[in-house]
Amino acid sequence: MALGKDKSKVWEKMLDARVVYLAEAEQVPVPDDKELELEIVKKLNKRCVESDRPIALALEAFPCNLQEQLNQYMDKRIDGQTLKSFVTHWPPQRWQEYEPLLTYCINNGIRLVACGVPLEVLRTVQAEGVLGLSKVDRKKYAPPAGSGFISGFPSISRRSSMDNNFPNQSATFGPMSYLSVQARAVEDYTMSQIILQAVSDVGSTGMLVVVTGASHVTYGSRGTGLPARISRKMQKKNQVVILLDPERQYIRREGEAPIADFLWYSAARTCNRNCFDRAEIARVMNAAGRKRDALPQDLQNGLDLGLVSPEVLQNFFDLEKYPLISELTNRFQGFRERLLADPRFLQRLAIEETISITTTLLAQYQKRKENFFEEIDYVVTDTLRGIVVDFFTVWLPAPTLSFLSNVDDMNPPGSVEALKGLLGSIPDNAFQKNLAGKDWNLNHRIASVFVGGFKLAGVGFISSIGAVASSNVLYAIRKLLSSSFDNKQGNRRSPVLKTALVYASFLGTSANLRYQFIAGIVEHRISEQFSDQTLLVNMISFVARTINSYWGTQQWIDLARYTGLQSRKNEEVQSQIPDPSTNTASECNTVEDTTTIDETNKQ
Repeated sequence: MALGKDKSKVWEKMLDARVVYLAEAEQVPVPDDKELELEIVKKLNKRCVESDRPIALALEAFPCNLQEQLNQYMDKRIDGQTLKSFVTHWPPQRWQEYEPLLTYCINNGIRLVACGVPLEVLRTVQAEGVLGLSKVDRKKYAPPAGSGFISGFPSISRRSSMDNNFPNQSATFGPMSYLSVQARAVEDYTMSQIILQAVSDVGSTGMLVVVTGASHVTYGSRGTGLPARISRKMQKKNQVVILLDPERQYIRREGEAPIADFLWYSAARTCNRNCFDRAEIARVMNAAGRKRDALPQDLQNGLDLGLVSPEVLQNFFDLEKYPLISELTNRFQGFRERLLADPRFLQRLAIEETISITTTLLAQYQKRKENFFEEIDYVVTDTLRGIVVDFFTVWLPAPTLSFLSNVDDMNPPGSVEALKGLLGSIPDNAFQKNLAGKDWNLNHRIASVFVGGFKLAGVGFISSIGAVASSNVLYAIRKLLSSSFDNKQGNRRSPVLKTALVYASFLGTSANLRYQFIAGIVEHRISEQFSDQTLLVNMISFVARTINSYWGTQQWIDLARYTGLQSRKNEEVQSQIPDPSTNTASECNTVEDTTTIDETNKQ
């Protein structure tokens, strides 16, 4: 079952079941699995108590011949250290991993059931087969003849087709030998009998949570493990299979049987592969009438890796309904990555540019007044530069969804690839939420501040040189065309390099931090709480960007005055309205006074 943010469906399905399987990783045990098990058991127990339902916990880790010791432990007749002495065959640290779960069950009256096969029985079958067991043990632990098994174990020729669709399953046993098959049959049969008895003990309304290895429950009732055996005596809907942190699972193809009901990933571990249900992906594509090969290459790669959620794919198809946006999303990867992460990206860009153009023109007119149309070339130069810089202040910190970087990570990095990998390993802004396949820590977020600052500083340096240079060229042309122009204006020109350096440093520090805060906090973490109210979200964005522009303008004026780029003669005028070229959204202010036409924009 593929879910978006509605996790309530998971709990609803579990509470409707009588048996819930929590499947652990076997080949490479994951300590986080124990934390997930404790979390799930706590929530299930709370809901069972509310509905007056009994609940029990069955553990494969405890052999069934230790049930009496478990009973004594539950009754507090023995302590944890005594119980630990009976499981000396456990690997190091396993007791510490299971102890919180056991303690919680004792303190909350949850019955513990030992459902594992005794170690000596399992070793005998692995070494000698079922015939190596005594008659008593064979009757107790081996499946009876005539139950779909030959001589008490499954025939390899009659294995379920599900096993053939899941080639990695055999890796659980190493070489799929005849004795290994017998050992698996003994384990599944023994546990299924104990589980059925435990279900009977908790009553028709009770719930049994089973903690076992993943290979015992894959494919649920359609496989060959515990759910399949128990489904002969219990309805299929009464069993739910949950795989915990299934990082090494086989990637499911469309049309294949699901490996489990739910894939449950720990919050402490990143989801790197096959995080989303392929059947749900297929349903979204069929509803849109689209084929996989017609999608952009990065989306195809993301689908192969299981990194594209049904919601992201649906967002892509929704964006294609609008001709202009469809062209942007299909032709330009940068636009596609930003629109998939934030469908309102173009709205935010339009808000920023509208604020920028409006305030820049008002400021230019306020400063130039009767010379506005005479100096329209300067006005156009400043406005265009403001539009360009403004575009990058929205573009660079905007969150993205990129799937090609995940493919590149699999290849040995070269020099260029290493740089791409470095940039792809950090968030687009320091406040961005973790995405599928990403686990950004504090160092990554600090790095994103510096990287974003260098990017904006580069934009500021180049745009400033271009704007000041073009302004000087226009000034020279005017001077040649009109001999009285220089005397009339009495102008001095801005130092190109100094202006570019100051402007770049301003963009890389103040503007970078402010726009990262707006993109990460205001327009995503805060606005996401009102995602269904488009007008309110746009108003929040508009107000935040207007305040940011005004504040940025004041900071730039102070910096320009401090560095000598802007004179204080015009202080009274400047205190009333931003500098003539004040691009309030992009913060590129013109640095000029009554005797200066320094075409230095702010950001």
